Amino acid sequence: MKIVNLVKSILVGTCALFLISCSAPSVDHYKNTSPEFDFKTFFTGNLKAYGVVQDFKGELTRKLVVDMHASWEGNQGIIEEDFVYDDGETQKRIWKVTLNNDNSLTGTADDVLGTAKGKSDGSVFHWNYDVELPYDGSTLEVNFDDWMYLVTQTRLINRTSIVKFGVEVGEVTLVIEKI
Repeated sequence: MKIVNLVKSILVGTCALFLISCSAPSVDHYKNTSPEFDFKTFFTGNLKAYGVVQDFKGELTRKLVVDMHASWEGNQGIIEEDFVYDDGETQKRIWKVTLNNDNSLTGTADDVLGTAKGKSDGSVFHWNYDVELPYDGSTLEVNFDDWMYLVTQTRLINRTSIVKFGVEVGEVTLVIEKI
């Protein structure tokens, strides 16, 4: 009986350790990193992004270029994104964002379900939102888990996990530059 309980304890501990190791850190983890990421400062004016889309196996499925323009009135911002994929498909997303005093941000766009919520700390910004993606003549509801890492004051790397039913089904990696 003691051996069974010992084995159960080891299994529970191992599962807990596995789950903890698989979870992403909080944005607060990056509090003392630099350069300091100021969302409004970075996302002002014209920007350009270059990126790739990978499937759940890590295989490249598409390449893309995004032209962006961002403007602000107080803490209310508009970010226009024009996507061009290597297969010729184009897409437009217009974000309406609100920057709050605690470095949190909320945003909406036509293809975003509900409200995107995010926060920055140190050199990192993280936000999460649900999107209706065009897929095979219809749409597919997925979750986007965006992590933005400011590398310099004019460049950041954006890694987005695309999740469906709790499983990562794809990933988008972008390098975004102020121009």
